[in-house]
Amino acid sequence: MPPIMITGADLAGAGPGDLLIMDGQFADPALAPADVQRFDAAGLVALPGLVDLHTHLREPGREDAETVESGTAAAARGGFTAVLAMANTDPVTDTAEAAAHVAALGRRAGHTQVIPVGAVTKGLAGTELAELGLMARSAAGVRVFSDDGHCVGDARLMRRALEYVRAFGGVIAQHAQDPRLAGPDACCHEGEISGRLGLAGWPPAAESTIVARDVELAELTRSRVHVCHVSTAETVEVLRWAKRRGIAVTAEVTPHHLLLTTDLVTGYDPTFKVNPPLRPAEHVTVLREALADGTIDAVATDHAPHARHDKEHAFPDAAFGMVGLETALGVVLETMLDALGWAGVADRLSVAPARIAGLNGQGRALTPGEPANLVLVDPSARRVVDATDSASLSRNNPWHGLDLPDPVVATYWNGNQTYRR
Repeated sequence: MPPIMITGADLAGAGPGDLLIMDGQFADPALAPADVQRFDAAGLVALPGLVDLHTHLREPGREDAETVESGTAAAARGGFTAVLAMANTDPVTDTAEAAAHVAALGRRAGHTQVIPVGAVTKGLAGTELAELGLMARSAAGVRVFSDDGHCVGDARLMRRALEYVRAFGGVIAQHAQDPRLAGPDACCHEGEISGRLGLAGWPPAAESTIVARDVELAELTRSRVHVCHVSTAETVEVLRWAKRRGIAVTAEVTPHHLLLTTDLVTGYDPTFKVNPPLRPAEHVTVLREALADGTIDAVATDHAPHARHDKEHAFPDAAFGMVGLETALGVVLETMLDALGWAGVADRLSVAPARIAGLNGQGRALTPGEPANLVLVDPSARRVVDATDSASLSRNNPWHGLDLPDPVVATYWNGNQTYRR
């Protein structure tokens, strides 16, 4: 791609400046050649390319819902330059060969960096460790492992996993759901609404008790644990306690848990069926406060596309999950910009996720010599979300019909423009 000079953008809230992209990196603007392409970015904000710790790309196995091609196109449209692809594919990403295949699909698509997440246990069955070391040593270089969609419920097995990944700086990302407190039928926050609607309840304790156990195990093993999709105030209190003790725990929150509440379930619309479930407003308030003060480290989409035939069922029988790659930044700006500022948005959506995942080329400063991973944002743009206007193959979009920020103007990954409005 020819050199590009981006002029006048607000550099992550630090004030206006120019960015020169040459040979996949940021360069000194004073070195711009005479034939450089110019992009007038006055009024826009430049952020480091976003990094999603938690994306379901569905390939291989469920290409009717999403492919690596379509999912990463949606990611680029949402400002992402890297996504971590969760392991619950078919076959499961539980071997070095499976991880290498997912990484190769990402390179072929060319919209974002795709980093495979390896399964913790073989087949996500929760009984035997997967090939953690082989996946780590493979060309894919897996460093994050998760049975997402399933909790690693066996404490002894979780301890062994934490001990194993410590040797190569890996991290176990836990789907915290005690299966005895919230089984496979649990689909609604346990409370007045679940009782009135006759839906199986998912109590906050099912999340917080697993997190409490796992941070103790992380301390015991001197290893790292990451908590997926935190949804409850009780979990936030456990995280605060663990971080005060210096335990190596990080955590993410989804955009939908920052804005949507459990009352949306009252219409039995399966679009709003998600795991963990939407929570009452008092939990949402605590999650926002925790993201603002750093108790929760990052925002992750948990982008979970589904074909219509998996979602269009009675609420208890529908698949769990929502799409979210294209709307994540808009939701964060709607809910958190005043609390975080632009530097905080960059940290929670780019810098911290890249650090957690060990991605040296992502979440970097917008300075000469760094990889040119960048999203240009229009802070004033808004739109009414239309679920049919999406690069994703799936339409299970909880934001349909809502007026939200529509900020992404352009995305660059390693200097290549992967999206332009």
